[in-house]
Amino acid sequence: MDRDDLSRKNRRTALMAFGTVGGMVGLSFAAVPLYNLFCRVTGYNGTVQRGQEAPGATDRTITVRFAATTHPNLPWRFQPEQPAMTVRLGEEGLAFYTAANRAATPVTGISVYNVTPEKVGRYFHKVACFCFDEQTLEPNQRVDMPVSFWVDPKIAEDPNTRDITTITLHYTFFRTIEDAQRAGAVASAGPHVGRAGSRTN
Repeated sequence: MDRDDLSRKNRRTALMAFGTVGGMVGLSFAAVPLYNLFCRVTGYNGTVQRGQEAPGATDRTITVRFAATTHPNLPWRFQPEQPAMTVRLGEEGLAFYTAANRAATPVTGISVYNVTPEKVGRYFHKVACFCFDEQTLEPNQRVDMPVSFWVDPKIAEDPNTRDITTITLHYTFFRTIEDAQRAGAVASAGPHVGRAGSRTN
C-alpha cells in the first residue's frame, strides 16, 4: 500500500470515528425528552395519566394518600387539606390542596407530581389539576387548589398491582425560573421548573 492509499484510509477512519461520536452525542441529547415521553405514555416512574373521564365506579375501593413538598426557593406554605380518602375504582374523586404566599410580592409557582408505588402510575388518571398550569399568588393570598382523579379498575386485573390497597399522590411546588429571575432569587441548588409538568436542571 502506497502512502496516498494509506492517507485516504486514515481519513476515512477518522471520518467514521467523528460520525460515531457525533451520533452518540445526538442520542444523549435526545434521551431526556424521549424518556419523558415514554414515562407519560406508559406511566413508568410514577407518571400519571391525564385528561380522561372516569369509566364508572366498581365495588372495590382503594385509599389515596396526599403529600406535599415546597422547594426552598418558593416562599409558600403548601399542603393537602385531607391526609387521605377512599374511593371506588373507576369513580371520580375530588381532593384539595391549599397554598399561601408568605412573601410581600406576587410569586409564581409550578408543581410536578408522581404517585407511589411507581408501577401504579399508568392506572392513576387526572381529569383536572392545578398542576397543569403555573399558579400566581398575590402577597399573603391563600387559595384552595382542587385535583380531580380516578383509578382505573384495570389495576385490579394486573398481577403486579392487584394487591395494592394504598396509593400516594405527591406534589412538589417550585418557583418558576422566570419568576425567580425577576425576583433575583434563583436558587443555586435543586431542580427548577420552566413549564407545567416538566423539570430542567
